[in-house]
Amino acid sequence: MTIEYTPRGVCSRKIVCEVENGIILSVKFTGGCNGNTQGIAGLVKGMKVEDVIARLENVDCGGRGTSCPDQLAKALRQAL
Repeated sequence: MTIEYTPRGVCSRKIVCEVENGIILSVKFTGGCNGNTQGIAGLVKGMKVEDVIARLENVDCGGRGTSCPDQLAKALRQAL
């Protein structure tokens, strides 16, 4: 399953996730802090969707009330 998500309240403009059988195969951010988003994408590869959501949901960036990791968690909720 391919998930395409438009983040809100963060620098990244798009998140594309590939999920199969509840496991994350890949994540690609467009925009945002390149090193951080690449790091997040690499860390979550091979993880269960539920585990990633539990770890990244509600992470805040600079008082925005959200972050790129939090937006990834929101995108992944679509896979549940």
